Amino acid sequence: MTVLGIDTSNQSMSLCLGENNKLIGSYFTATQKNHSTTLMPAIDFLFESNNKQPKDLEKIIVAEGPGSYTGLRIGVTTAKTLAWTLNLKLYSVSSLALIAASKKKFDGLIVPIINARRQNVYTGAYQWQDNQLISVIGDQHIFFESWLDQLAEVNQPIFFVGADLPEFISLINQRENKEMQYDESPLNNEINPASFLVLENLYSEIESVEKFTPRYLKKVEAEEKWLEKHVSNEDSNYVERV
Repeated sequence: MTVLGIDTSNQSMSLCLGENNKLIGSYFTATQKNHSTTLMPAIDFLFESNNKQPKDLEKIIVAEGPGSYTGLRIGVTTAKTLAWTLNLKLYSVSSLALIAASKKKFDGLIVPIINARRQNVYTGAYQWQDNQLISVIGDQHIFFESWLDQLAEVNQPIFFVGADLPEFISLINQRENKEMQYDESPLNNEINPASFLVLENLYSEIESVEKFTPRYLKKVEAEEKWLEKHVSNEDSNYVERV
């Protein structure tokens, strides 16, 4: 079974080709380029360098979010187009789970971080149990210091991961909590393309490829401003609940 994994949910771009649950090829770049112009050439390169063709694929896995609005739209649209054109099953997986999976076998909570601006983050908490990565605290959009308050109540070691982590290290250090750990090396905080192949329990098959959309976890800024201007406080609270 040949699998294509696609993640363009943040500044980096991560692709993988897997066969029988083994990584046979990968493509990763942390360069901040326009994914709309680099994604398809990168997929072509991945196929060519591994002597594969699109017809060899049996399924596609795409990072569904959260993350960059533009990056997510490009990745999801490309995955949907390939799945529809090649008549393949399409699966989605949390972008945060992919980051968490890059931290191998840590005995505690693995906390992936994606910068959502204004001291907010996309985050969650994961843990390795019986060689499977499990979601312990669901993915969310939250003010980072509020998130640290929540994690301070957790009675086990915590390891933060993610390429955006350096922007939040000073806030972590202010807590002087020995249970909160991290690795400052950028190379150890990037997504491992092989992560696509170890998260089978966290994949979701897309029932309707046509209707599938990214999981943003937050309204786009333009929509938030429109709501602030046009919707009363009472109606706004209703919109948030829905």
